[in-house]
Amino acid sequence: MSSNTPPSKPNAPATDAPAEGEHKVSNFLRQIIENDLDKGTYAARRWAGTPGDAAHHAAGQPDPAKIRTRFPPEPNGYLHVGHAKSICLNFGLARDYGGVCHMRFDDTNPEKEDTEYVNSILDSVKWLGFNWEANGQSHLFQASDYFGFMYRAAEYLIEAGHAYVDEQTAEQMRLARGDFGKPGVDSPYRSRSAEENLARFREMRDGKHEDGSMVLRAKIDMASPNINMRDPAIYRIRRATHHNTGDTWCIYPMYTYAHP
Repeated sequence: MSSNTPPSKPNAPATDAPAEGEHKVSNFLRQIIENDLDKGTYAARRWAGTPGDAAHHAAGQPDPAKIRTRFPPEPNGYLHVGHAKSICLNFGLARDYGGVCHMRFDDTNPEKEDTEYVNSILDSVKWLGFNWEANGQSHLFQASDYFGFMYRAAEYLIEAGHAYVDEQTAEQMRLARGDFGKPGVDSPYRSRSAEENLARFREMRDGKHEDGSMVLRAKIDMASPNINMRDPAIYRIRRATHHNTGDTWCIYPMYTYAHP
């Protein structure tokens, strides 16, 4: 998509208003949004101007946006039709309900990502007729902009007993994970103390261990019928230069941790 000209709609009606007797287009997302707006569910929400934790936003101003959505692509390739659907959905809902859509890159895999894809994605969003400016502010973000926040959150999970450093090999973890008919088996490192895990995690951060030698895992449930809940990895060691943060980090959050 190299042109910045929005696609034409030669067969579109002159007005978007529904014809008499025709129901307004709706779906379960619109129903949830309208129900929350009617009830004022998030009317007291505050916004500090940048992503952050609850305390960060509590110090901010009342949120001028009625809703906030996001388009969170990974900058590791060019967009396809599924991305176009997501763009129109998230930017469109924000437009229709007086909200803001965050253009938020999920750039957690430096080995496959590049500024070429970042620029291409931004161009595609504009080509579809949308942008990330609202209320005089840019809402263009990257996960890498707050790697420090994600790291602090990981330390909090360790201190709370919800994450641990696992030193099994990838093959050992795969076998211990089980399958749809067999529950997983706890890692021998799962019972480490919070202090031990925190020390190990900081060693990972400081580059004291080889790539792939250990990972930080969320402590959830190795017997869960949902295999994704069987202690997923949330941080790994990866010595790779990031297109935004350079060589600041040698550990990177996993997609399933950074995305939410």
